[in-house]
Amino acid sequence: MIYSTATIAVNPDGEPPLAREQIFAGLELKARDARLFLPPGLCTRCDVIEESATHLVREATIAGANLREIITLEAGRKVTFFQATGPREGAIVNEIFEDETGALQLRFYCYLGLRDKASGGPEEQAEQAQFDSDKGYRAALVSTLKRTRELVAEGRL
Repeated sequence: MIYSTATIAVNPDGEPPLAREQIFAGLELKARDARLFLPPGLCTRCDVIEESATHLVREATIAGANLREIITLEAGRKVTFFQATGPREGAIVNEIFEDETGALQLRFYCYLGLRDKASGGPEEQAEQAQFDSDKGYRAALVSTLKRTRELVAEGRL
């Protein structure tokens, strides 16, 4: 199994501050259309095919892999991506919380397996290393907040 986590401060010195509601709006928009947040060409399709007050289902092609995700939305707090089909199975969570000083933090964590691959095998070890690297999910959190700030500045969030 793959377990990875990363946490970053939402409002570091020198950055325009974001409110919890703006961060959540960015995460919800990312759930609806990953193309707006991922590097150009990485996500070539992202369609919401079902929606309710608490969740949505999307089909996407990311890094050449077709997948279906059930995404739960806990307003102002958490967005969870359950991997229903695709190369991975499990959950990816983006959570907004306040640390002990009251500062907003954005945490990513996942618990995943690779479909049809040996648990703990070389493929999972490679994915684990990628998730934990400087280009892994910590970088994704930074880029998500950067894109959210851009969308706020453009008046789109």
